[in-house]
Amino acid sequence: MVQITASMVKDLRVRSGAGMMDCKRALVETDGDFDKAVDFLREKGIAKAAGKVGRETTEGRVTTVISSDSRSGAVVEVGCETDFVARTDDFVAFCETLANQVAEEKVPESLEEFLARPFKNKPEISVEFALKELFSKLGENMLVRRVAKFEAPENGALSTYVHPGDKLGVVIEFANVTSSDSDTFKALSRDIAMHVAATGPQAVSRDELDQAVIEKEREIYRQQALNEGKPEKIVDKIVNGKIDKFFGEVSLLEQSFVKDPDVTVSELLKSKSAEVGEGVTVTRFARFVLGEVS
Repeated sequence: MVQITASMVKDLRVRSGAGMMDCKRALVETDGDFDKAVDFLREKGIAKAAGKVGRETTEGRVTTVISSDSRSGAVVEVGCETDFVARTDDFVAFCETLANQVAEEKVPESLEEFLARPFKNKPEISVEFALKELFSKLGENMLVRRVAKFEAPENGALSTYVHPGDKLGVVIEFANVTSSDSDTFKALSRDIAMHVAATGPQAVSRDELDQAVIEKEREIYRQQALNEGKPEKIVDKIVNGKIDKFFGEVSLLEQSFVKDPDVTVSELLKSKSAEVGEGVTVTRFARFVLGEVS
């Protein structure tokens, strides 16, 4: 018996346009054979017509939304086949509705759970069925790839940025904000959201980085130093220096600010504390790039 993995289910979902549970069942029934699984779904009336099956959803949109009080927000990624459909009013409206639904409802337990929820604009059908209706109307394979919800803490606020073309979007959460309505905070938060879009940090701070990733980097740097013939007694010092540089590349707060490389993001926040809020900092962010594996 072939073990059915999450990646197999995801690949079949992209290929067939069917739901996650349907894809998993099809793979179980066909012992992991993709072609037979697609036929199984088609026979059950779940997969799309033969001419549509397998079409890649390489285009689409990343859509963000935040509430008027900047306390709740969301980002969603929806794929389709062509940029033409991605720019249609129907597709844009669907993506905006999804983003608003994510922002207004409880945090999704999983993408599958969210897709099974009643659709915001038509509660008698599920989100996934609404997507299938849109597919039928526009004639292209479509896929909700991922969603993320944000709820700022009591003293927090959110900001968002979508790069022109709607293929990259950021939602970022700040803590210790005195007034999210101030012009200073709006400018600062947008600048940092744009910075995240441009640099793609892996985490807010070094403490959030996967320890296994850090140790792997350490081992690589150590081997590099030894291969260069560096004395063993100074290797640790060399490795620590390179690790600090690594943190400066992947940790948001330690990155050089794109608009002023002479200061880090952390230093920028401190310089604005008097105007924005004592101890203002970034606590969380999501950066969605269309088609990028999360």
